[in-house]
Amino acid sequence: MVKTDSNFRSKAGFGWILKMAWRDGKASGKKLSLFMASIILGIAAVVSIQSFGDNLKKNISLQSKSLMGADFIIDSDQPANEEVETIIDSLGGPNGQEINFASMAAFTKNDATKLVQVRGIKGGFPFYGNLETDPPAAAGLYQKLGAALVDATLMLQMGIQPGDSIKIGNSTLPVAGALKSVPGSTAIFSSVAPPVLIPYRFIEETGLVQTGSRIDYKYYFVAPAGMDMEKLDQNLDPRLDKEDADLDTHLSTSRRMGRRYENFGKFLNLVAFIALLLGCVGIASAIHIYIKEKLRAVAVLKCLGASKKQTFLIYLVQIAVIGFLGGILGTAGGLLLQQVFPLLLGEYLPVDVQISLAPRAIAMGLLLGISMSVLFALYPLMSTLYVSPLQALRVQAKSRSQSTKPGILVLAGIFLFILLFSYWILRDWKYSFSFVAGIIITFSILAGVAHLFMRGIKKFFPSSWGFVARQSLLNLFRPQNQTLILFLAIGVGTFLISTLYFTKDMLLAQASIEEQSNSPNMILLDVQSPQQEEVSKTIRNKNLKVLENIPIVTMNVHSIKGKTVDEIREDTTSHVNGWILHHEFRTTYRDSLIDSEILQTGAWTPTAGAGDTVPISVSNNFAEDAKVSVGDEVTFNVQGVLLNTTVGSIRMVDWSRMQLNFSVVFPTGVLEDAPQFRVFTTKVPDEGSSAALQKDLVRKFPNISIIDLRQVLTVIESILGKISWLINFMAFFSIFTGVIVLLGAVRTSKYQRIKESVLLRTLGARSKQIFKILALEYFYLGLIGALSGILLSLLSSQILAWQVFESSFVPSAAPFFLLLPGIIILVLVIGLSNSISVIKSPPLVILRKEVR
Repeated sequence: MVKTDSNFRSKAGFGWILKMAWRDGKASGKKLSLFMASIILGIAAVVSIQSFGDNLKKNISLQSKSLMGADFIIDSDQPANEEVETIIDSLGGPNGQEINFASMAAFTKNDATKLVQVRGIKGGFPFYGNLETDPPAAAGLYQKLGAALVDATLMLQMGIQPGDSIKIGNSTLPVAGALKSVPGSTAIFSSVAPPVLIPYRFIEETGLVQTGSRIDYKYYFVAPAGMDMEKLDQNLDPRLDKEDADLDTHLSTSRRMGRRYENFGKFLNLVAFIALLLGCVGIASAIHIYIKEKLRAVAVLKCLGASKKQTFLIYLVQIAVIGFLGGILGTAGGLLLQQVFPLLLGEYLPVDVQISLAPRAIAMGLLLGISMSVLFALYPLMSTLYVSPLQALRVQAKSRSQSTKPGILVLAGIFLFILLFSYWILRDWKYSFSFVAGIIITFSILAGVAHLFMRGIKKFFPSSWGFVARQSLLNLFRPQNQTLILFLAIGVGTFLISTLYFTKDMLLAQASIEEQSNSPNMILLDVQSPQQEEVSKTIRNKNLKVLENIPIVTMNVHSIKGKTVDEIREDTTSHVNGWILHHEFRTTYRDSLIDSEILQTGAWTPTAGAGDTVPISVSNNFAEDAKVSVGDEVTFNVQGVLLNTTVGSIRMVDWSRMQLNFSVVFPTGVLEDAPQFRVFTTKVPDEGSSAALQKDLVRKFPNISIIDLRQVLTVIESILGKISWLINFMAFFSIFTGVIVLLGAVRTSKYQRIKESVLLRTLGARSKQIFKILALEYFYLGLIGALSGILLSLLSSQILAWQVFESSFVPSAAPFFLLLPGIIILVLVIGLSNSISVIKSPPLVILRKEVR
């Protein structure tokens, strides 16, 4: 016999192993199909998201110069002083210049008015990208003709044609054409103040550049070949910062554009991560049960002379090949899926994304197919090494116990794989270790709950119950039961799906715009104090309400904790952010917090005396950037008068709310006599009411600037609607992956229940009784597993909200009322549908079928 074994093993090389793997895999095609589906769906999600992300970053980088119009810009809110002029001269002088400011413009054709962004251009700007105009020739002629280019949408709204006139301040210019696209403008800001380009030489003629006016000065540069933008930024930005100026390179524009969709990108990475984990859970559960079924076949092979290494390699090769094929199909599916993303977001992406192959994502998809399938199959595969040939004859009921050391090594490899993959997606070791720790804790808790559940049933077994109820409970802790693996598959799948659902709801709530009856959609700026009554009367005469009348006092920081602004600038060890030192703060005073504010530390002071050191409230970002805390002194220069204050409280401000928020808020009783202007807000019901009110206000009060938020709200709602659609799409894509995983786990457990069901039938149990036994067993598993997963997801979602998305978390009831019963019903339907053939067919037929 030994001789036969050695002859067999010498002839059975790798070719024989491949042939056996193919034959066995072909015979087990149905059982392995859901294993394949788990791989394909998980990899498709990863490849599509990562490939699209790579394409987006690549396109932003390539188009960053076109977005800016130059290689780099020096900008300031005041004319260049001697030091800034010296820096500009050292760079060879600007290739172009711009002065821009917001102003009301009048159209003489129909007496219509509109807040616009006036941009006085000098030189050949833009140097990258194009001015898109209608007619196209207007882009090259407006400078020579001394004409204006007016935003195309604004021209349609106002009924303006080329040749009509626009009045800006004291200057009236002909309209050369419609401006369709210009570097430096965004869709949202253009909705508030559409751009109007005029020749630089007409800016002084408008009479709008005066002391106190909010003007932005820009100097455009085209860099010589080979100039290092990063080094330029490091050398010049600190010098310019001291002079209240700033350097902006096309590289920083690229990074800033990428950050606009930061939370959305984090969510997509979370979707990819969860989809892959769901695929891994599907692989582990399917292979665990699949290999258990193959143990008798392994014993037979060993009786015929196959070594434990050969039997192990048969199934390892089989799984590796399936993983490789799954990787190819998943990668192909992911590349097709990413084509959908630009179609969904369209014009609202920061650049026009041209989809191309992303080698990194493709390589990762192919590598993941093999690595995740082999890694997550190794642990159950190791059981084939310990199968005795006697098991083929049922002489030995159990295989020898496995060595714990290889199992620990495999588990270590799995967690290392998850760690490296999470770092590849998240690019942050802290988050990566946190995710792995969270997964280990989740699995441990769910495994612990499963063991307690089985032990509790065994200890407190209800002996007085009927046969059906008792048998359904006995099945949960009988020998060869699948309670633990099914509980883990259902629990982890539900945990991941529920976490994704909670996160989706959190982001959608964060992105949504609440339409309240008192939410303003029109803002009136620069209302002088003597004009308050007349402005209020004009609004009320239109049957509208004045929602807010907010006082605004402008001031600058003079000193922080006893050190003047100039001393802080000179101090190289200071960490105070530059914008704090040169920013003109628009502050207000009131006696209470508003809806968008939460008191973080300190005590709110509603009123104070003018002669005392005034306790003020600052936003948390001001406190962080100014390096101040409660009790620190800050002195402000209020238009020539120094005002000593102390930080009395720090507020958390929700800057995303569509209302006026302030970094610095004073108590009442201090600033009432300071030079100030007012901001009014109101809500207009439609476009006609808006136009009538604006026309009346501009005629009576030409100094007032009006922002009609209805247009910007429309743009934002459109953007958020598309992003919400994509968030929902990707979330349900992963949820679908989770359903496939549960389907595979429950379906493959069918083969472990066949013998028990046949034995019960042989002993006289009726089909109806077996049906009820199985239904109750699947109900217990579905209920406890899904409920445990949802409860754990509440904790994980809260941690994600705090640490990753920096948002508040209010849990939705949907997972409890929809997901929980949905998972239970799904488990019941899959489990019972798999068992119908066993229940209806005679026991002998079933046994013969399974033997074959």
